[in-house]
Amino acid sequence: MHAHQAPLVSGLTKILPKHAVLWTDESLAPYECDGLTAFRQRPLAVALPDTLEAIQNIVRLCQTLRIPIITRGAGTGLSGGALPLANGLLLVLSKLNRILNIDPLQRSATLQPGVRNLAISEAAKPYGLFYAPDPSSQIACSIGGNVAENSGGVHCLKYGLTVHNVLQLKIITADGDCLTLGSEGLDTPGYDLLALMTGSEGLLGIIVEITVKLLPIPNSVQVLLAAFDDVAQAGDAVAAIFAAGYLPAGLEMMDQLAIRAAEAFIHAGYPEQAQAMLLCEMDGSPAETDANMLALQDLLQQQGAFKIEIAKAADQRARLWQGRKSAFPAVGRLSPDYYCMDGTIPKKALSFVLSQIHALSQHYDLSVANVFHAGDGNLHPLILYDANNPGELEKAEQLGNQILALCVKAGGTITGEHGVGQEKLDAMCDQFNAHELAQFHAVKNAFDPHQQLNPGKAVPTLHRCAELGAMHIHHGQMPFPEIPRF
Repeated sequence: MHAHQAPLVSGLTKILPKHAVLWTDESLAPYECDGLTAFRQRPLAVALPDTLEAIQNIVRLCQTLRIPIITRGAGTGLSGGALPLANGLLLVLSKLNRILNIDPLQRSATLQPGVRNLAISEAAKPYGLFYAPDPSSQIACSIGGNVAENSGGVHCLKYGLTVHNVLQLKIITADGDCLTLGSEGLDTPGYDLLALMTGSEGLLGIIVEITVKLLPIPNSVQVLLAAFDDVAQAGDAVAAIFAAGYLPAGLEMMDQLAIRAAEAFIHAGYPEQAQAMLLCEMDGSPAETDANMLALQDLLQQQGAFKIEIAKAADQRARLWQGRKSAFPAVGRLSPDYYCMDGTIPKKALSFVLSQIHALSQHYDLSVANVFHAGDGNLHPLILYDANNPGELEKAEQLGNQILALCVKAGGTITGEHGVGQEKLDAMCDQFNAHELAQFHAVKNAFDPHQQLNPGKAVPTLHRCAELGAMHIHHGQMPFPEIPRF
């Protein structure tokens, strides 16, 4: 045991059973990164508590020892938000995995943070209810992490992001106190700290209990697949759907590289010759969904779709969605490594931004597979590279930074649901000015004056942004054309 580990491990073993405290190199190895595997760091120790009281005692121990705490859920995050610190404790909440209550009359569920996203809808199904936000990783990701990152998903277009579906949180503060934010009622007086905590990436408190909204399972659901010969044409079709007044439950888009990868992996029946494909889900009453699907079929044919398939049966719908939900691992079969980006743009800019991503891909000589939530403009370009080739990871990061800068220039943001974490710290300097970042730091200081909770993540220092400006970070990068007026 390293000398600086001794007081931490000694203190932890007085709070937790010995098997719930990890500190040897081999036991720490599985926790050295989250889903962003390009960055790795082993912590001083890992703690696996299973009670709220244990978490409070651990926080107070770390406060006394002045040791940073990085909270981790299922480890599926894609922005390095759960990347450990060499001098810090990794607090893993996976053992807090109980569904505490399902209230069908209130249409709510109260959960510990380690409950898997998909398990919520599975538990609510006997009551005719479901939990709407459904990230592609929902089979593995935990609700605590979903709240910390304000996760999205296919159905967030109609039913909202995590922040729109959380009623109440219990958190442990940096001092070890327990607070309840929000309520089970419609509104709560005072500042909306519930919304502030959602998407705070572990910087402001440790989420230990969540109460979420449940919604009635729709009476009728249908999914439409539309294939196009041109990516920009598919982007224009997205705009046409909304211009015609439709609000799909979900609207996803995949380009040819993503289509072919998913089809080879899942055999969902995707049209591999298509340059782009839309998946559009409509729900409601049977008469409503039938009418909407027929109207959408006519609309998308007018927009140039060369193939349209409508899936009404549950197994047909599941087949079409399985390909989309498996797109990320499927693309992993095409290249030794890939870098998953996450930016959001106005829907009206979709065709323009996709054409610019294609130009950037050619400029950097790296393939990019696009699979994303087209309905809310949340892009997930997957940059294919080989980390075994010297300098290729750095080139992929440069391409990723340019895509994020493009999103900002088009009126969007550098993240839609994956969070900032470690990955997008520099991109935050593109998104916000010094005065705005200073306000973020003021909020952090109000909750965590000693900077113990996930320090160095999500919000860059003003010094770092000044350094980036002095380095002319855009030097040598491909210039963007003027953003058109949409």
